[in-house]
Amino acid sequence: MKHLTTTAIGAVLSLSFVGEALATEWNVSLWGQRRAFTEHVHHLADAVAEATGGEFTMNISYGGLSDNRENLDGISIGAFEMAQFCAGYHRDKNPSITVLELPFLGVSTLEEEVAVSHAVYNHPATQADLGRWNARLLMTSPMPQYNLVGTGEPRDSLAEFEGMRVRATGGIGELMESVGAVPTSVTSSEAYNAMEGGVVDTVAFAQHAHLSFRTIDIADWWTENLNPGTVNCPIVVNTDAYDALPEDHRAALDAAVDGAIQHYLDNYAELLQRWDAVLEERGVERITIPDEELSSLAENAAPIHAAWIEQMSSQGLPAQELYDLVQTTLAEHRAGN
Repeated sequence: MKHLTTTAIGAVLSLSFVGEALATEWNVSLWGQRRAFTEHVHHLADAVAEATGGEFTMNISYGGLSDNRENLDGISIGAFEMAQFCAGYHRDKNPSITVLELPFLGVSTLEEEVAVSHAVYNHPATQADLGRWNARLLMTSPMPQYNLVGTGEPRDSLAEFEGMRVRATGGIGELMESVGAVPTSVTSSEAYNAMEGGVVDTVAFAQHAHLSFRTIDIADWWTENLNPGTVNCPIVVNTDAYDALPEDHRAALDAAVDGAIQHYLDNYAELLQRWDAVLEERGVERITIPDEELSSLAENAAPIHAAWIEQMSSQGLPAQELYDLVQTTLAEHRAGN
């Protein structure tokens, strides 16, 4: 048994090389820290590794690979294989998905956000748009409607938004501007320092981000019912890397998406259940905007929608079609539940 034939040695070496060839290791660029916003990526990585017997693994990095505003650029050149980004960080680079950031679209649950996002992601115009960056849309990072935390005296009417400096991106920023606020698009990682230093008076985030980026720690008040809209943040993969995957690895990745999204939804539901306790622990006052004020704000959204359709149509996008797709998908999702 001490001596192996040449044939046997060759067979062992051949199997070894085949094993190496089958191994796939991807780098994933996120930012901040692990939080509800990134839980689906971790679940996806675990599911893929399990399904492939450890042959397909993902190294998840929080800021070590790229700045969050440059993740799409990194994907385009193959600096890493997977990344998360938010449409509002660079609207000119991904105009098609900015339809999902329009204010007062009517989306009210995370499940609805998943439905409309994936419908838009699957549209040929959206895929071509992101294809310019060698990016393939994999799944969304559904977030609830944004609300404000602020310092100082509570702003519980639209008149008090005049001159308010607010961290808000995309359509939410445009909506705030329509009532006299001054939006700024500092990144989520910069929001705490901007608020603490008085660069902004208020920050628009979903609940998980107020927690993760600690804006809730220095807040005096929180608007519990403003709900102007949300931000759309896809997970994308480098198209070349995706196409180069062995067939079984590609199938494992695709099959893991639904489970990852469900894990995200379940985890976020637990966070929302704790939110009341978070406000109470930190002594944050809950502010309710009157219904008539909200109706007035919603009216301001209509011209923003019309302007988006006009601008994107002029750029060659089927803007009306994408906008209508959001509305029909929303109606179909509700009819099926």
